[in-house]
Order: sequence, then structure tokens, then C-alpha cells
Amino acid sequence: MADTSRKIEIRDIPTKRLRMRARVVGSEQDFPVIFVHGNCSSSAFFETLLKTLPQGFQGIAPDMRGFGHTEPKTIDATRGMRDFSDDLAALMEALSLKRAVFVAHSAGAGIVMQFAIEHAEKMAGIVMEAPLSPYGFGGTRDVDGTPCWADFAGSGGGTANPDFVQRLKAKDRGTESQTSPLNVMNAFYVKPPFRHPDEQALLDSVLDTHVSDELYPGGMTKSENWPGIAPGPTGMNNAMAPAFYNTSAFGSLRNGPDVLWIRGADDAIVSDTSLFDFGYLGKLGAVPGWPGDDKYPPQPMVSQTRKVMERYAANGGRYREVVLPDTGHSPHLEKLAEVQALLFPFLQEHTR
Repeated sequence: MADTSRKIEIRDIPTKRLRMRARVVGSEQDFPVIFVHGNCSSSAFFETLLKTLPQGFQGIAPDMRGFGHTEPKTIDATRGMRDFSDDLAALMEALSLKRAVFVAHSAGAGIVMQFAIEHAEKMAGIVMEAPLSPYGFGGTRDVDGTPCWADFAGSGGGTANPDFVQRLKAKDRGTESQTSPLNVMNAFYVKPPFRHPDEQALLDSVLDTHVSDELYPGGMTKSENWPGIAPGPTGMNNAMAPAFYNTSAFGSLRNGPDVLWIRGADDAIVSDTSLFDFGYLGKLGAVPGWPGDDKYPPQPMVSQTRKVMERYAANGGRYREVVLPDTGHSPHLEKLAEVQALLFPFLQEHTR
């Protein structure tokens, strides 16, 4: 049975790229598990999993650049997720880690897929929870990631709700607006009416996001194509834009590490009907001027991931997709016991 009393140590770890803040449990003699968080969050989102990690495993959850208390160096979005992937490689080098199991949530899974393309030999296994599509977020039309427009309009830094961004920057803890960070977290990070018992600590984590054109959400460029905005060169949302981010090469890896893919059946963020995707919002009538399904359909995010994973399996990799019912974007917060029952045996099976 998992030890529920494991103590988390907060560490600042210097690497050759930047100083990284991390939550750590266990010792250097234990098998390492690296937890990679998603957008507008930090390592704090993994606290319960870290505290309940079975003995024999060292849990390492860094704050990625632009989030939490890691050194806030600029995110070069023109490299896609490579800044983050390179940061993870530098972290492993600083800690003298040869291999690890990776547990990644949302955009963090995009980081880990990029890492796998470059460093599959360092990965003993991958757990992807609500993963970012291999073709990024926004601006693509089919399972093969075909762009809706040549300039990938409808993706990037300009897609973030401006009122949410301003409230995030102001560290707004209120609930009077639908776009307040707490309300957004409770409406979309999880499936309502779920409320996490430590929601104020999670809100602290969200509010630790560094807001700027260089970090979150990043800048934008104007476009003549609907909806009038296209990616800029820096920042998190631009790093996820398909103009710069494409990890479909993950499917071409030969005999890659085993993958456990966990997602919620009612995820409102990463979905074929995402409430953050301009194609789907336009179809709903929430964004005016939508040019129609023939020009800008909803992005089939889950279907895109599945097709890449099927190619991965055809090349000798193994993956398992698990869909948790009545669950939103953050299964490890909403269905902790179910995720532990999936994650912990996977870890035991991949300590080689």
C-alpha cells in the first residue's frame, strides 16, 4: 500500500540552462519519476501524487519555465516545445539521472512527446494524462494535422481570453467574473461540480504563472484569415501552436517506451469538441464570422493523438488508452484513486 506520509522537499536545482524549482520526494537510491505539469499550473498540481508515491520511487516535479518559481527565461516559441524538452534534459543531467518514468499532464505531455523524439533512451515509460495533440492547439482541421490556413490563424498567444490574462496578471482571487482564474479552474480544469479540497493551493499555483509576451500567453500577429489572429514568436501558447509545434514524429519511433494514456470522458479543454478551440467555438456561434466546416472545422484533438499512437504501435511501441467516465481535464485531481490504481502498477512494471 502506498505510504501517504511522504514528505515533499522544495529544491532549487541549478542546471546548465536555468535554475529550476522542483518538488521532490524520496532519495537518489530510488527509481526516478519525473512529473511534468501543463499550462497555467505548476508542480503543485502533483502534490498529492508525490505524497502518495510508493516507496522505492523518487518523485521529481519541476516548475517548467514561465511557471511557478523556476527562473523565468523567455520561451522561444519558434522551437515549439524544445525549450522545455531541453530544460528536462538539463535537469536530468544536473541530477545525474540516466533514465526515468515520465508522468505528464496536458501541455506537459506535449513536452514529453518532444523529449521522447530526442531522448527515447532516457525514458523507461510514459504516462500521458489529457495530452496536448501532436499537432498542437488550434488551427488544424483533420487527423493528419492539415492547417486550416497557411498562417495557422486561430492558434497562439492571441487565443487566450484577454480578461483572464489580465486577472491572472493581477493575481485576482475573486469569483465575481466567469474569467477569474478560480472560476476558470473550477469550470474547465475539472468537470463541475467537482471542487478540489486544496483549491486555494491550486489557485496559488495558477497565479504563479508569469504573464508577458515572452512567457504566458505570448504575443500574437494579425491575420487576414478568420479569426484574425496568428501565432507570435515567443510564449507558451505560441509554443503550442502548430506553426511551430509538431510531435507527430513520435509515431515513427521504433520500439519506443510503453505509454499509458489517461483521459477524462468529459474533458472540455483537450477534446474533439474543445471549448478553447476557435473552430468549435465558431461552430457554436460563440465567435462571429466562422467560415464553416469546410474551411475551419473543430480540431479533432483526441482523434489526432489516437492516429499518431496507432502508428506508434505499428512501429513496435505499446500504448494503452484509458477513458475515465464523468471526468474532466485533470483526472489525477478528480479521480485520484482511479489514477493511482493505473499509475502505480505501471511504475512497478517499468523500473528497468
